Amino acid sequence: MKKLTLPLTDEVIKTLHAGENVLLSGELLTGRDCAHKRICEMLDRGEELPFSLAGATIYYAGPCPALEGKACGSCGPTTSARMDAYAPRLLDLGLRGMIGKGERSDAVCEAIVRDGAVYFAAIGGAGALYGNAVQKSELVAFPDLLSEAVYRFTVKDFPCTVAIDCHGGNIYKR
Repeated sequence: MKKLTLPLTDEVIKTLHAGENVLLSGELLTGRDCAHKRICEMLDRGEELPFSLAGATIYYAGPCPALEGKACGSCGPTTSARMDAYAPRLLDLGLRGMIGKGERSDAVCEAIVRDGAVYFAAIGGAGALYGNAVQKSELVAFPDLLSEAVYRFTVKDFPCTVAIDCHGGNIYKR
């Protein structure tokens, strides 16, 4: 199993191939469809985002409140297709990684290859496992969205599978 440090570099992304299991450590952002919609609305108005997309990885999840002594509660992946209308634009703006569950549209797959990015599949139903991998959690944008706000997580050994790589490899098309 490959151990990767976030943020991902272009060189590391090029070494990844669909089907590989990885452990991610470092910083990532969370965001679901409500946050993605708001991000794109801000961009449409020419507003600066309260966080950088450059080199970032976004985990499609809405974390549950943390229990005492924990950085995060249960935090399982949501269905990635709900972000497909927004993902190509964010990839074009420098997003390099996405984590979620399920297949992606042809437009997203094309953007992943075009922009040299990667899509990781997380395990549905394993929210407690993912919550336990979060070492630190910080609210960075859209607090009114509650669990769907954008958080910055510091994670350690966050397990995923490379689902779609920058070379066009796709575990869902095998």
